[in-house]
Order: sequence, then structure tokens, then C-alpha cells
Amino acid sequence: MAPAAARVKDWLKRIAAPSQELFADEIRRTSSADTLDADTTPIERLEPRQLAAVAGRLRTVVLRTDGRSPSVEAELFDGTGQVALVWMGRRRIVGLEAGTRLVARGRVAQLGDGRLVVYNPSYELRP
Repeated sequence: MAPAAARVKDWLKRIAAPSQELFADEIRRTSSADTLDADTTPIERLEPRQLAAVAGRLRTVVLRTDGRSPSVEAELFDGTGQVALVWMGRRRIVGLEAGTRLVARGRVAQLGDGRLVVYNPSYELRP
């Protein structure tokens, strides 16, 4: 296939793709750049009890005050899956907001409903 035809085919594919698919592609591309300087694991390959580093973009950041102590909860998405990040005993973490790119490190846990979570991860904000 000629290079021009390949570009047109790629362009048509992007126009027809759902917006969530395009967003996931963009996150995968930017997360792979973080993989070069940090030994990260794609979220889809995470296993419970594994020590891991994951790179991606925060979809949501929420303060939870129900229960005994406050916590900041964030959802990290890397284009392959999502993992919850929970900082217990915190009311706010400067720099964490929806759309922020970061690399988080910690031990992966699995909740009763099958979702993955990392409690009190260390993290590096990315530009």
C-alpha cells in the first residue's frame, strides 16, 4: 500500500473511532513515553500482591470523608485499564487533579469486586 493511501486509511479509521477509543490511544502513547524512563507495567497486566510502577493519566480525584479518616482517591488510566490510587489520612494532595499525568509505585491489591487498588503509593508528577 502506498504511503499516501496508508495515511488516508489511518485518517478514516480515526474519524470513525469512538472518542473513548481515541482517548485510550492517546493515553497509551503518552504512557509509553513514561515507560522509557521508568520501569512501568501496563495496568492490564497487573496482578494482586505485585509491587509495580504504573504510568498514566488521572481520570478522577475525589476526597472521601465518610468513615473514620479522610482519604484522597484517584483513578489512573493508561489506555489498557484502570487502577485506583488511595492515599489514606489525607484531605488534599497538591498537584493531583483530573488530567494529571503521573507514575505511581506501590503494592497492588484487589478489592472484593475485582477492582485493583494501590494504597498510599509513591508518585511522580509528569509534564
